[in-house]
Amino acid sequence: MDADLRRAWVDIDLGALRQNARTMAARAGKPLLPMVKADAYGLGAVAVARALEPMDVWGFGIAAVREGEELRAAGIRRPILVFTPLLPSEFAEVRRLGLTPTLGDPAAIAAWVESGGGPWHLAIDTGMSRAGIPWREVGGIAGAVASSPPTGAFTHFHSAERNDGSMDVQQERFRGALEALGTPIPLLHAENSPGLERQSPSPWSFARPGVFLYGVGGDDGSAVQPQPVANLRARIVELRTLEDGDTVSYGATYRAHGQRRIATLAVGYADGYRRSLSNRGEVLVHGRRVPVAGMVTMDMTMVDVSTVSCHVGDVATLIGGDGDELIDVNTVARLAELSPYEILVGLRLRVPRRYTGGEG
Repeated sequence: MDADLRRAWVDIDLGALRQNARTMAARAGKPLLPMVKADAYGLGAVAVARALEPMDVWGFGIAAVREGEELRAAGIRRPILVFTPLLPSEFAEVRRLGLTPTLGDPAAIAAWVESGGGPWHLAIDTGMSRAGIPWREVGGIAGAVASSPPTGAFTHFHSAERNDGSMDVQQERFRGALEALGTPIPLLHAENSPGLERQSPSPWSFARPGVFLYGVGGDDGSAVQPQPVANLRARIVELRTLEDGDTVSYGATYRAHGQRRIATLAVGYADGYRRSLSNRGEVLVHGRRVPVAGMVTMDMTMVDVSTVSCHVGDVATLIGGDGDELIDVNTVARLAELSPYEILVGLRLRVPRRYTGGEG
């Protein structure tokens, strides 16, 4: 047995990842800039970028200079945009690595130009109030931008998954800001994953899908559905029979009603399987759903396998598919009362990754 598969691991289907990228590219009708920040949402930025680079993506999106350094060291040569505001002390490293900063603060723009300049993208805040120059204030930097124009400009949607008209409002604000700027900018971008689900084709230069690529999206009524990419699996490491009234895990929150069979899985919240799934989550064992029994602990999770024949060493699927059954990331997130993003990023913790579907 492979040492990485003795306990718990994540199977990542690169074929499904690429199919999701093809779906997004078809929606956009434009090139993609896949977001690979946070280690590609927990699934491995280098492996993801290598899988997507041959698809003629425009570039990649990250949040920190260190993430760009990792991609460059792995041989990724396409443009890499850093979407979190940078400190002037980071500019030299950004240039050394050939990264492109996104700037929205007038002082940061001036510091970038004064320190040597280079390609940069203007961040325009149209309602997120997180980073970038507010759309109302863009006219005030028109002169400064005219002397050292950005190579691109963008905004970010705050509620594209909602059918509330906010995406249209933000795009109109973006267009108005660009008009106030008065300087032609070659590259314009706005859509995230839910933005592409809602709008097709893109009116901009390229699109920035993120979570859809990794198998999350396709809300009710969506025109497209992603293929699942991440599968969290763990082995059964112990089995026991409980008598009526016996309890399981911390706080004794599970109490057996009649005789029950309990399997211990070698995975816990230190591996990204959240504690909030205690007594709420479901797991697949030999293609059948079984409930989490008791509190999820740091290193182990117990499930009630009274209805399934299984043995020590068998594999359980906590996220993903087994046979005809699927427990997708959205389902796990709903049961845990968390965002699907949090579930995926949590898989960066202790579990190793195994990549499949590496061809084509």
